[in-house]
Amino acid sequence: MKRAEIYALINKFAPPETAEDWDCVGILAENKNEEIKKILLCLTVTDDVFNQAIAQGCDMIISHHPLFYVPIKYKEMNIFCAHTNLDLAQGGTTDTLIEALGLEKSGENGFVRYVNLPSPVLVKEFAQKLKELSPNLRYVNNQRTDKIQKIAFCAGSGSEFIETAKNDGADAFVTGDLKFHTALESPIVIFDIGHFESEIPILKVFENLLQNKAEIIFAKEESPFKTI
Repeated sequence: MKRAEIYALINKFAPPETAEDWDCVGILAENKNEEIKKILLCLTVTDDVFNQAIAQGCDMIISHHPLFYVPIKYKEMNIFCAHTNLDLAQGGTTDTLIEALGLEKSGENGFVRYVNLPSPVLVKEFAQKLKELSPNLRYVNNQRTDKIQKIAFCAGSGSEFIETAKNDGADAFVTGDLKFHTALESPIVIFDIGHFESEIPILKVFENLLQNKAEIIFAKEESPFKTI
């Protein structure tokens, strides 16, 4: 398949014009090879991921995270990314996280998605559900909340939306990359499942978009954080 056709498929699903102004989405690097037969999917293009693509004879890398600096050697490869445009897309990053948890979206406000549970659940009960997806789960419960029902979600680093979630009536918020002072001041329950864990399900969306178009390979990646 021609790389331009692959770009078009992804851009139709996650229009690049919806990306944040600071973001760097779309074509990150191109070589002379326009015919794409094998694609490596990843969250982040690192030297290790790049070397995996080369070793496995891939013609293209598709990532979720952008590169704001592209090393010269990466220009040996076709590299394309969809980032904040994929976060905003219907069926995108946060929607995919919700689906991975077996839940159903009930609403949205920009990057934030909402789930209204049929009935309230214990905070610790919901934490156990999240722990199935993320062994690195942390949570904050400054108000000693017992039960939650309306839960906000934002995959990746979404702590800037805590007030949005609260103002929209959420009892809790699921995201990643929570900082100390943000946690200390949070007015609602916050579950930090980790940046990596919250976004890794999105690679299946890339796979579904490109199935039967090229051979798909998933990069060997893992969170840099470990639980002792």
